[in-house]
Amino acid sequence: MTSIESLTLDVTDPAGATAFYTDFGLADHVRVRATEAPTSGFRGFVLSLVVSQPSTVDTLVGAALAGGATELKRAKKSFWGYGGVVQAPDGTIWKVATSAKKDTGPASRRIDDIVLLLGVADVKASRQFYVERGLAVAKSFGSKYVEFATPASSVKLALYGRRAAAKDAGVSPDGTGSHRLVIGSDAGPFTDPDGFTWAA
Repeated sequence: MTSIESLTLDVTDPAGATAFYTDFGLADHVRVRATEAPTSGFRGFVLSLVVSQPSTVDTLVGAALAGGATELKRAKKSFWGYGGVVQAPDGTIWKVATSAKKDTGPASRRIDDIVLLLGVADVKASRQFYVERGLAVAKSFGSKYVEFATPASSVKLALYGRRAAAKDAGVSPDGTGSHRLVIGSDAGPFTDPDGFTWAA
């Protein structure tokens, strides 16, 4: 079974990004490395933190904002649960969400799942590309959304249309240049149809 072992973010300020992700509680899952690769606008992906309850969303969003992140979508209730979106100082977009609408315990900073959501040009084509590389589909909603089964991973993988992913994050879908993301996996190395780089 294919697993994602690490996410490496290319950043212009490695020391600052390392401090941010350490304070945010993600140092075990997110690596950073220096780059000057040009990028503008939406980088084509969103990293989602799935947590157990609204107070945990608020705690994590508060920690991110205190660390210099920018609020893209204020945390609030919706028909599916509760969540908000922030942009880290390095430009990476993070969504923090829960399917719960009420707290069932004390607030914490516990993260249940990290989901790498790739905004792709053609969900069906990208799904097939990844299936051919050994990833099994866990959930699929036609050409809208695909989630892969990666039970051994600390990071899950999902596909969404680029415009839909940007809209969900509260940003314009426009963007060019580097994704500034390298996905470390036992499925790599390769580059997918949307230019996302996977490394062994």
